[in-house]
Amino acid sequence: MIQQIVALIIILFFISRLFWQRKNKKISGNEFIFWLVFWILAALLIISLKKIDSFVAALGFSGKGIDFLFYLSVVVLFYLVFTLGLKIEKIERDITKIVRKISLNDKEDKN
Repeated sequence: MIQQIVALIIILFFISRLFWQRKNKKISGNEFIFWLVFWILAALLIISLKKIDSFVAALGFSGKGIDFLFYLSVVVLFYLVFTLGLKIEKIERDITKIVRKISLNDKEDKN
């Protein structure tokens, strides 16, 4: 129970930071909505841990609901790291193309 309260306090802190960042225009509206939904969903999952425990038990797993949430979050994080890596590779390729075009244009201008 104390872990749930601590987790909810941490989530409230992150939500307050989210509103502060939105107020200071450090994040866009879409980012704000995404992260607000994310943190509210996280709070709802923490509040309903007993229901998740019974759901996990009904699936036949011996672990607790918090373990299930932890494993699920690790999988999601690995997926996000993978997609970020793909995006970074694409950006690097695009930058390389732009630099090549600029350098070729500079070379033609000098001739």
